[in-house]
Parts: sequence; structure tokens; C-alpha cells
Amino acid sequence: MIRPFLTVLETVFLLIAVSILIFISMGLMPGDPVDMMLAGNPNATPEDAARLKAIHGLDQPLFGRYLAWVGNLLTGDLGYSRLYSLPVFDVLLPALLQTLILLGAALCVALVIALPLGTWAAHRPGGEGDVTIRAFVFTGQSIPPFWLALMLILIFAVSLQWLPAGGLEDWTGWILPVIALALPMVAAYTRHIRSAILEVKNAQHVLTARAKGVRPAFVFFRHILPGAMPPIVTIIALDLGTLMGGAIVTETVFNLRGTGRMIYDAIIGNDFNLALSGLMLVTICVILANRVADMLYPLLDPRLR
Repeated sequence: MIRPFLTVLETVFLLIAVSILIFISMGLMPGDPVDMMLAGNPNATPEDAARLKAIHGLDQPLFGRYLAWVGNLLTGDLGYSRLYSLPVFDVLLPALLQTLILLGAALCVALVIALPLGTWAAHRPGGEGDVTIRAFVFTGQSIPPFWLALMLILIFAVSLQWLPAGGLEDWTGWILPVIALALPMVAAYTRHIRSAILEVKNAQHVLTARAKGVRPAFVFFRHILPGAMPPIVTIIALDLGTLMGGAIVTETVFNLRGTGRMIYDAIIGNDFNLALSGLMLVTICVILANRVADMLYPLLDPRLR
């Protein structure tokens, strides 16, 4: 009972600390949202600006605004988006669903490719296959995501005209963004899978199973793979923040209205409510992913139960 309570308490304190840092960072952004709202209105007066600041709570000290924001957040009120002229929740929900589809598809593609590559490289370390795969890993991790996305558009959308260059008019619009986000993940996960399998395959219980004459396939799926999965799951959970950063680039290049692109536009447009809620949403997703990874460890490796 104590461990789950401490985990929940730790998560709550972490969310509070991160929310304070994000709120202060957003509050120190240059420019005033009210001044930007009134910039296109030549008839606006200083009294109008003061009235709008009072309505939005911008006339209060930063800490008072933070407490008011937390109170509204606990009641489900995320505020109003200035850029989209909609409630923040109505903007966030479809963007989050689009980003989750993109990340989920890219993650599945990356694991389907990286798992056999990493296993093959770890089967004969130092061999030709291992050297070739490590060269691919080094190349894949060295390619900038922005350049990769542009090259995919240039080849498959412009030259060959097989796929659309952007947008989501139909399901083919997902192919290039998923590939652009998945390829760097393939390189990174292949390296981690190779290292994890190499570490487990020389463990005492694996050597004992081999000495008893157990079939190699059974040894791999029963002993090696379960033992190698916890560090791989940890890397995936910790990598979620990096994936969100990659999603910003991918969604911008391919003109997808996901969470990453929405946060970028909100920060550039000084949409305080939308940017703040979007960043907090990403933070919550990263923290929950790490907690889910902790719960999956005993299921993946029987030794941890």
C-alpha cells in the first residue's frame, strides 16, 4: 500500500513543479496577448486594454494568475484560444488524437523493423550482418528529421508522385509522416535492442538453459527476449518527449494539425491558454508513459514478479 501511495504522491509533486516552470516560462514570453488582440483595431483605447486584461486576469501578479489557472484547470476550464476562437479543449482533443495516431503508427513500424534487426545483430556480434546494421544505425541517427521529411516529399510526392506531400485527405496522407518519424526511431531502437540482448544472452540462467540442451528458439523467447524487454520499454517511455519534439517537425513539414504543430503555432502567436494547456498535456502524457512502463516490468520479465 505504501509504494503505490508514494508513486501517486511523487507524480502529483512532479506535475506541480512542472506546471510552475511552464507557467513562469510562458509568463515571461515577450509581447502582451491583449496588445496583440487590439493591434488590428485602430479604435481601441487604453481603457479597452485595461478592461480586457482584467477579464483575462492579466492584471494580477504572476503567482496569483497561476493559482487562478490551477483552480480553473481542476474544474475542467482550460480557457479560450485566441488563435482559433474556440475553447482550448475543443482545439486540444482533435489535435491530440491526430498526434497519438501518428506516434502509435510510427512506434509500431519502428519496433517491427528494429526488433529483428537488433536480434540479428546480437546473434553474431562482430559479423558482417552486425557491422552492416551498426552502419545503418549510425547513419539513421545522424540524419536530421527535417531533412529526411523533405527528402521523402521530394522523392515520393514530387518526383514519383506516388503519395501526397501533405494533409490528410485520405489514408495515404499518413504514410510519409509515419515513415519520417519512424526511421530515426528504427536506428535508435535497433542499437538498444542489440545491447539489451547481448547483455542478457550471457546471463547465468541463459547459459544454464543452453547447457541443458534447451532448443535455441525456446531459450530466446522464454529467457532472452523477456529479460531484454524492460530496458527497451524504459527507453521507449523516456523517449516519448523526444518523439513529441519530432512530431512538431513532422507535423509542420507535412501540414498536420497535431499537438506539436498546435503548440508551435500557439507559442509563435502568443496564445497563452492554448500553449500552456498543450505543454501540460504533453507533460502528463510523458509522466503517464513512464508510470505505465513501471507497471509493465513484472509482466515482461518473470524475474521481477
